[in-house]
Amino acid sequence: MIRSSNFRTRAAVTALSALLLDACTVGPDYRKPPAVDTGRGWTQPTDDEQAQIDLATWWTSLGDPALDRLVGTALSDNLDLRQAQARISEARALRDRAASGYAPSVNASGSVTQRRQSENGPLPIGSIPGLERDQTIYDAGFDAAWEIDLFGKTRRSVESARASMQAAQDDADGVRISVTAEVARSYLTLRGAQRELAAREASVQTLQQTLDLVRRRFALGDAAQADVDTTQARLAAADAGLPDIRARLRAAALGLGVLLGAPPERELALLNTAAPEVALAPIPLGERADILRRRPDIRAAERRLAASTADIGVATAELFPKLSIGASGGFQSLGLGSLFDPASQAFSIMPLISWRVFDGGRVRAEIRASEARQQQAALAYEQAVLTALGDAERALSNYYLALDAVQRQGVALEAARRSYAHAQTRFKVGDIALTDLLAEEGVVRDAEDAYVRTHTATAIELIALFKALGGGWDAHTATADARDQAAGKQRPSAQTGA
Repeated sequence: MIRSSNFRTRAAVTALSALLLDACTVGPDYRKPPAVDTGRGWTQPTDDEQAQIDLATWWTSLGDPALDRLVGTALSDNLDLRQAQARISEARALRDRAASGYAPSVNASGSVTQRRQSENGPLPIGSIPGLERDQTIYDAGFDAAWEIDLFGKTRRSVESARASMQAAQDDADGVRISVTAEVARSYLTLRGAQRELAAREASVQTLQQTLDLVRRRFALGDAAQADVDTTQARLAAADAGLPDIRARLRAAALGLGVLLGAPPERELALLNTAAPEVALAPIPLGERADILRRRPDIRAAERRLAASTADIGVATAELFPKLSIGASGGFQSLGLGSLFDPASQAFSIMPLISWRVFDGGRVRAEIRASEARQQQAALAYEQAVLTALGDAERALSNYYLALDAVQRQGVALEAARRSYAHAQTRFKVGDIALTDLLAEEGVVRDAEDAYVRTHTATAIELIALFKALGGGWDAHTATADARDQAAGKQRPSAQTGA
């Protein structure tokens, strides 16, 4: 008899295993989208013979310890980055919730019920020997439910959630790139404003000296009132620009504090320090197609396409039958002392097959909607690739043209300085008046002011280029995705794509 029972058990297990082996995963299996044509190379000639810059930590190539400190602090304390990490944790929890569909749900319960039955009810309590009207019922047990993933709804849900989690990780990488670039932009804006302020103050000082000299000459009758008014107008115009420079300088310092996840005034001490000018030069870019690997927005778009593809399978699974197995068991007794006796045991097992026969086309409409969302995601991926290429090409062009402008401004500045040196020599021997010397000095100050502004703008364009190239993201530190993806591939399953 025992042997026959064991045989039936093995037969049931074998039948269930065969059923699972025959199950399939409905919906399309995800395949990476076709490669988008990225062209044959950069439209702007580049200098790739230089030493390769580590784009993951590109800011260190600028050689400024203060900038290194600011970026390091921002990467650990910036609130946007911390929010992005929280979104990753949320996505990981949603993936785990989807994966819980593989396991049954079990609920345990216990209760004590006191009741009094009516003697005038359908059950004649008073005439049944041994059956009391007042009763205390003790219950302890469990109930379990398990929906067999016959057609891969759970598996597709896990695929979608895992892809969404990976997209959240890529979004966090994008925030990291943006934060790094914004810190560097604010810092270089601050340093540029400092040098611009120094150049403008020197220009104001020169104009003030010129005005004093012209006024003395006017008093002696050697200059006209028009000369005084012209010089004073130039001085007033130069002096009027100082508050704007000071405002930009202070705003950059206050912005750095917020970027570092701190009160705005945290980095105001930078206003009292100086740093050498950033060296600007062409940078090696590598292959244009490398952007597809480095840009997090492209990777995030590809992962969202994978999630939307899996969502089609989730919707399609609703067309097919569902097999659920329910089980409950426990103990029930009128006395606490006999609650766990074998005679108090009770259990039930209930397989259930349900199939939505008619719903007015609701499921098929949801499938079509999922397919449309997948098509949108595919187009969004292609758009992300082209947008990234456009960003990089535009940033590259802007930077190289700005480098040319810096070079031209440098030539103008050197020429102005040489001319001023000649004027100083001529002034010492009495060939020119002091007003002529001060005019030459004013030309130098204006050239210095123009050079500083052009150099700062070019440094900002360099930051934009690093950002467009996907700089600031380190593939070696983003390992959480790879571990999660590998764990998903290792999950044993007898299901295959249908």
